[in-house]
Amino acid sequence: MDFQISPRIEDFRARIAAFVEEELIPLEAREDSYDDHENIRLDLLDRMREKARAQGLWCLQLKQETGGQDLGRMGMAVCYEAMNRSIFGPCVFNSAAPDDGNMMVLEQVGTDDQKERWLQPIVQGKVRSAFSMTEPHPGGGSDPSMIRTRAEKHGDTYRIYGHKWYITGAGVADHFILMARTSDDPRYGLTAFLHHKDAPGWEIRRRIPIMGPEEHGGHCEIIYDGLEIPARDVLMEEGQGLKVTQIRLGPARLTHCMRWLGLAKRCVEIAREYAAEREGFGIKLKDRESVQLMLGGLAMKIEIGRLLVMKAAWALDQGSFARQEVSMAKIQVANVLHEAADIAIQINGARGYSKDTVLEWIYRYARQARLVDGADEVHRMVLNRFLDKEGSDFWKWQVADG
Repeated sequence: MDFQISPRIEDFRARIAAFVEEELIPLEAREDSYDDHENIRLDLLDRMREKARAQGLWCLQLKQETGGQDLGRMGMAVCYEAMNRSIFGPCVFNSAAPDDGNMMVLEQVGTDDQKERWLQPIVQGKVRSAFSMTEPHPGGGSDPSMIRTRAEKHGDTYRIYGHKWYITGAGVADHFILMARTSDDPRYGLTAFLHHKDAPGWEIRRRIPIMGPEEHGGHCEIIYDGLEIPARDVLMEEGQGLKVTQIRLGPARLTHCMRWLGLAKRCVEIAREYAAEREGFGIKLKDRESVQLMLGGLAMKIEIGRLLVMKAAWALDQGSFARQEVSMAKIQVANVLHEAADIAIQINGARGYSKDTVLEWIYRYARQARLVDGADEVHRMVLNRFLDKEGSDFWKWQVADG
């Protein structure tokens, strides 16, 4: 097992780290950097994006012919972690959800026409996108086979009827990937569609208030009432929607983990800085054994997360869906992010609970990590299924050819 990264990836990591330190971290301390939903103000985001693009730090996850740098999943793991040292980082480098996952799936399975019309505007930063899948009960959530939104075919057109909610980014999205049912077949009953915000027959019912902070465009509830989509805007083929979700959601879950590791490390950084300067009862916090145990434990858990993420990234680069590896990484990193924010606030005391640092922002954001893209319990169930199927082979080593 080789844990070294290439000089090219290290160059990107170092340049990203410098950009984050010099351009983004200072913005976090300014009240006027934020919009009404506690994310980076859009006009400021546009300026930062132009700077990142000018430095060649744009859409690194995509192939070079698409407009990226073809770093592979392992290179992405290194760079995404560096990007999300800042809470503003991912969207500045065009690597934030849901655009990130949408771009990768369109690049992988879109036709040439679909890549030109639906992918390139996202790559170029001209539009934002959303992935419209999750539904209220009794519809689909973590289990896409429960999706009830239906697509009725009329000649060369599909009409969509259904109800979606918690659709991230929908409030500012122009391009949508929509999951709908075209038959009752348990394996081939779902179809993925592409639609534009200006098409009639759908509406955003509300932007759902959340514990926050929010991604740009929020988390929206959507009604589809006769939206017409031409057959050429089916992604892959009719009945291949479940495969589209598998292709999209696995890597997207892992990229969440890559980014969350950066936030977890930032929490430790803030905690260590404060512990080094804060003194009480004649001793600095950093010299108290209780604080050392907390920070040392976090360092270990973050490193466990990094190793799980890198193994999953390696498996994806080998062409695997990496379901086991992604589920393990998702559980570990989601939980360590929440723990890192909690411990950092505890060490900082009232300062951590205030808005004088980004810790309270990260803490509120971190609570969703154990829910989005599959709750912890769902991923543990997935792992148990593999354990039942494979037995002791669950832990087998991969043997190299030759």
